[in-house]
Amino acid sequence: MRHYEIVLLIHPDQSEQVPAMLERYKTLVTAGGGKVHRVEDWGRRQLSYMIQKLAKAHYLCLNIECSQAVLTELETGFRFNDAVLRHMTVKRDKAEANPSIMMKAVDREESRKERQEASA
Repeated sequence: MRHYEIVLLIHPDQSEQVPAMLERYKTLVTAGGGKVHRVEDWGRRQLSYMIQKLAKAHYLCLNIECSQAVLTELETGFRFNDAVLRHMTVKRDKAEANPSIMMKAVDREESRKERQEASA
Protein backbone atom coordinates (compact mmCIF):
# COMPACT_ATOMS: atom_id res chain seq x y z
CA MET A 1 0.00 0.00 0.00
CA ARG A 2 1.12 3.51 -0.72
CA HIS A 3 0.87 6.74 1.24
CA TYR A 4 -1.07 9.68 -0.18
CA GLU A 5 -1.88 13.23 0.81
CA ILE A 6 -5.22 14.53 -0.47
CA VAL A 7 -6.27 18.19 -0.33
CA LEU A 8 -9.92 18.98 -0.98
CA LEU A 9 -11.64 22.29 -1.63
CA ILE A 10 -15.29 22.07 -0.60
CA HIS A 11 -18.05 24.50 -1.63
CA PRO A 12 -18.47 27.01 1.25
CA ASP A 13 -22.25 26.46 1.37
CA GLN A 14 -21.60 22.77 2.10
CA SER A 15 -19.39 23.39 5.17
CA GLU A 16 -21.92 21.81 7.52
CA GLN A 17 -21.70 18.55 5.54
CA VAL A 18 -17.90 18.30 5.91
CA PRO A 19 -17.91 15.98 8.99
CA ALA A 20 -20.22 13.51 7.22
CA MET A 21 -18.05 13.62 4.09
CA LEU A 22 -14.91 13.00 6.14
CA GLU A 23 -16.52 10.05 7.91
CA ARG A 24 -17.59 8.56 4.57
CA TYR A 25 -14.06 8.88 3.13
CA LYS A 26 -12.45 7.45 6.29
CA THR A 27 -14.75 4.40 6.27
CA LEU A 28 -14.03 3.87 2.56
CA VAL A 29 -10.28 3.81 3.24
CA THR A 30 -10.48 1.55 6.31
CA ALA A 31 -12.97 -0.82 4.62
CA GLY A 32 -10.42 -1.27 1.83
CA GLY A 33 -7.74 -2.30 4.34
CA GLY A 34 -6.03 1.09 4.50
CA LYS A 35 -5.25 3.53 7.29
CA VAL A 36 -6.02 7.20 7.88
CA HIS A 37 -2.92 8.80 9.39
CA ARG A 38 -3.98 12.45 9.59
CA VAL A 39 -7.15 14.46 9.01
CA GLU A 40 -6.97 18.25 9.10
CA ASP A 41 -9.83 20.69 8.70
CA TRP A 42 -8.23 23.98 7.68
CA GLY A 43 -11.58 25.74 7.63
CA ARG A 44 -12.95 28.33 5.26
CA ARG A 45 -10.19 30.25 3.51
CA GLN A 46 -9.83 32.82 0.76
CA LEU A 47 -9.07 31.40 -2.70
CA SER A 48 -6.23 32.76 -4.80
CA TYR A 49 -8.55 32.99 -7.79
CA MET A 50 -12.27 32.57 -8.34
CA ILE A 51 -13.57 29.02 -8.84
CA GLN A 52 -17.16 28.78 -10.11
CA LYS A 53 -17.67 32.44 -9.10
CA LEU A 54 -16.66 31.67 -5.49
CA ALA A 55 -14.03 33.60 -3.55
CA LYS A 56 -13.82 31.22 -0.55
CA ALA A 57 -13.73 27.47 -0.01
CA HIS A 58 -13.55 25.00 2.88
CA TYR A 59 -10.16 23.23 2.90
CA LEU A 60 -9.51 19.64 4.06
CA CYS A 61 -6.30 17.62 4.15
CA LEU A 62 -6.14 13.82 4.47
CA ASN A 63 -3.05 11.64 4.82
CA ILE A 64 -3.95 8.05 4.04
CA GLU A 65 -2.41 4.70 3.25
CA CYS A 66 -4.45 2.67 0.76
CA SER A 67 -4.42 0.53 -2.36
CA GLN A 68 -4.76 1.88 -5.88
CA ALA A 69 -8.32 0.55 -6.15
CA VAL A 70 -9.44 2.49 -3.04
CA LEU A 71 -7.70 5.65 -4.28
CA THR A 72 -9.44 5.36 -7.65
CA GLU A 73 -12.79 4.95 -5.90
CA LEU A 74 -12.10 8.01 -3.71
CA GLU A 75 -11.10 10.18 -6.67
CA THR A 76 -14.16 9.06 -8.63
CA GLY A 77 -16.29 10.09 -5.66
CA PHE A 78 -14.57 13.50 -5.57
CA ARG A 79 -15.13 13.99 -9.30
CA PHE A 80 -18.88 13.30 -9.13
CA ASN A 81 -19.53 15.17 -5.87
CA ASP A 82 -20.81 18.67 -6.65
CA ALA A 83 -19.61 19.95 -3.27
CA VAL A 84 -15.94 19.20 -4.10
CA LEU A 85 -14.63 22.14 -6.12
CA ARG A 86 -11.07 20.83 -6.54
CA HIS A 87 -9.01 17.92 -5.26
CA MET A 88 -5.32 17.08 -5.46
CA THR A 89 -3.68 13.78 -4.58
CA VAL A 90 0.06 13.56 -3.97
CA LYS A 91 1.98 10.32 -3.44
CA ARG A 92 4.14 10.45 -0.29
CA ASP A 93 7.17 8.37 0.69
CA LYS A 94 6.03 7.76 4.27
CA ALA A 95 3.07 8.34 6.54
CA GLU A 96 2.66 11.89 7.82
CA ALA A 97 1.09 12.09 11.27
CA ASN A 98 2.44 15.42 12.57
CA PRO A 99 0.47 18.66 12.04
CA SER A 100 1.16 20.30 8.69
CA ILE A 101 2.48 23.82 8.27
CA MET A 102 -1.02 24.97 7.24
CA MET A 103 -2.58 23.48 10.38
CA LYS A 104 0.00 25.22 12.55
CA ALA A 105 -0.87 28.52 10.84
CA VAL A 106 -4.60 27.89 11.41
CA ASP A 107 -3.92 27.19 15.11
CA ARG A 108 -1.89 30.42 15.41
CA GLU A 109 -4.71 32.42 13.80
CA GLU A 110 -7.28 30.93 16.16
CA SER A 111 -5.19 31.58 19.26
CA ARG A 112 -4.55 35.16 18.12
CA LYS A 113 -8.30 35.72 17.66
CA GLU A 114 -9.00 34.27 21.10
CA ARG A 115 -6.44 36.61 22.70
CA GLN A 116 -7.99 39.60 20.92
CA GLU A 117 -11.47 38.65 22.06
CA ALA A 118 -10.29 38.13 25.65
CA SER A 119 -8.60 41.55 25.74
CA ALA A 120 -11.62 43.36 24.22
